[in-house]
Amino acid sequence: MIQRQHHQEDRLIEGPAGTIELRVERPVGVPSGRIAIVCHPHPLYGGTLRNKVVHTLARAALDLGATSIRFNFRGVGASGGRHADGEGEIEDAAFVADWAHREFGAGTLSVLGFSFGAWVALRLAALRPAACLVTIAPPVQRFAFADCALPRCPWLLVQGEADELVDARAVQDWIRGLQRPPDVLLLPGVGHFFHGQLTALRGAVRDWLGRHSPDAGS
Repeated sequence: MIQRQHHQEDRLIEGPAGTIELRVERPVGVPSGRIAIVCHPHPLYGGTLRNKVVHTLARAALDLGATSIRFNFRGVGASGGRHADGEGEIEDAAFVADWAHREFGAGTLSVLGFSFGAWVALRLAALRPAACLVTIAPPVQRFAFADCALPRCPWLLVQGEADELVDARAVQDWIRGLQRPPDVLLLPGVGHFFHGQLTALRGAVRDWLGRHSPDAGS
């Protein structure tokens, strides 16, 4: 897969708790209205839109011709407000998705998230008509995943089996109890931050999105 040329723009928009800081990357010469929203890890533990895994997910979507949008949750970077125990961050994500639809005329929406962002992404996919969902290392023991509505769109879950922060066995136990389980990619020997595995992660997510996203690569 040839990496696409793209335009990058950092923007500030007014959200429900104040300013929201965005990084928008748009492929050059691609008329598609496809949008990918990428959610970052926990704001209180150093999570930002510049996280390497978040960057990798954004580029995987961009490779396929989607406009990728990363944003800082409230209280992170230039985003206003303060951390709101997850519910406010879900509100931020929904606001960004709605803004993207108005701004770019998005025809389809893919939602991707890493760690805490995976929980937000799962919630967002139930609130907005997502075409695809990707969750990386979902922290099932720390948040109420059992209470989340399941997405009706195609769904990929990626989990490192050597994850030092998210118990891979707990993730697998949770998956086994789901009526509509996701496609699952378990990576032996891979830790939480995918050190040395980011290129492989990008390829795996890109390939899965390419098989499941409407008009991927157009």
